[in-house]
Amino acid sequence: MGVPKQKKATAKASKGGSGALEGGAAALARYATRTGSVTVPRSHVEVLEDGSEVKLGIWLTNTKSRRAKLGADQLKVLADLGLDWAT
Repeated sequence: MGVPKQKKATAKASKGGSGALEGGAAALARYATRTGSVTVPRSHVEVLEDGSEVKLGIWLTNTKSRRAKLGADQLKVLADLGLDWAT
């Protein structure tokens, strides 16, 4: 029974880090293209082309609150999407 827990932990760990930033950035780009804005309601969920869902509003709130931990390249990606707080 220990093996399934390890698989779950590994899968959960692989969602974090830069993959989360890439997925969130892709979702934000999609949202901005569709709506013309990067102001996202907290409860908004964006569905990507591959069918995966990103809780975009929550992701944005969390990313903004943790911006001090982001690297310069990560902040540049967010600034290029139109997020003023990332500059």
